[in-house]
Amino acid sequence: MTFVLEESILKKINEALEEIRPFLAEDGGDIEFVELTDEWLLKVRFIGACSSCSISDMTLKNGVETILKKALPQIKQVVEV
Repeated sequence: MTFVLEESILKKINEALEEIRPFLAEDGGDIEFVELTDEWLLKVRFIGACSSCSISDMTLKNGVETILKKALPQIKQVVEV
């Protein structure tokens, strides 16, 4: 079965990422959506300073994943690729 990303789901993902971006931008970074698998694993990529930040794992779990799961409770996990 091929997973089709509905426009409403993509919109929620993008809105959640927009909520996160100002905080990342303060440190010279950004984040981009890569993929949502059919198992509800959301893949993101840190850009700029965030891509090499020593606390990016903490940011991913305590910030990014929390906000994305709040927007879409179906998400099982958020990972960086």
